[in-house]
Amino acid sequence: MPFADIRGAHLFYTDDGTGGIPMVFVHGFSCDSHDWSWQLPHFTGSHRVVALDLRGHGRSGAPDDGYQVPSLAADVAGLVELLGCGPVVAVGHSLGGAIVATLAVERPDLVQAVVAVDPGHLLPDEVAPMLAEAMAEYESGDPGPVARDAFDRISHVPATPPALATWHNRRAEGLPPHVARLTMAGLIGGPAPFALRAHSEPYLRGVGCPVLSFYVDPLRIAIDSNVFAPPSRAVCFEGSGHWLHQERPAEVNFIIDTWLAGLTSD
Repeated sequence: MPFADIRGAHLFYTDDGTGGIPMVFVHGFSCDSHDWSWQLPHFTGSHRVVALDLRGHGRSGAPDDGYQVPSLAADVAGLVELLGCGPVVAVGHSLGGAIVATLAVERPDLVQAVVAVDPGHLLPDEVAPMLAEAMAEYESGDPGPVARDAFDRISHVPATPPALATWHNRRAEGLPPHVARLTMAGLIGGPAPFALRAHSEPYLRGVGCPVLSFYVDPLRIAIDSNVFAPPSRAVCFEGSGHWLHQERPAEVNFIIDTWLAGLTSD
């Protein structure tokens, strides 16, 4: 099993497939690279595909710090440089979506395109009180049950298969508490939470490559389209849960394939 020592973290990753534009897959909060099991066998048929476990998650080590979004993006950059596979299509879900977008801003030399699946950025500013309340719960309570309850209230919907919801919740309960608190603080904490539109939109205007975004809330389409210009595209899977790439993988994979083919043919 390949591991890489990147910026003080012992990171687990896989590296499979050949041909096409290399792709890097970045999972979300409390998850790991298994989240992309619905995508990896599909894309390794035509691309070199790298999938990593972020620091503190999955099989990777859990150092005491480095969980802010820019730091996590720097970890991904370090792995891409180590493997010599850039520039890549950077694919991220939730927190991972914020990470790959940040990677595109900070290291445009390493990113050809971004695919963001229900990303943890450009959230409507009206949810600021909810984020503040959630952060207080992470800081004062046991982060595992806090994450589990949030998933069941917000991220899981009637269309979410029970087995997926159980898997998501059990992993959240197993995340080291310091990783959960610091990772969430890096995304939704502080006086200027990156997740909110007011703080992420000005920054994300620095993304210079095309972006394909997937959302479950149709209201976020207009926000996204105001930031990323064509050939960027935003797609809504209304009625799906937050892990829409697991609930509707064939559709997600087809849209990604089609969009990337359009980019390379221009």
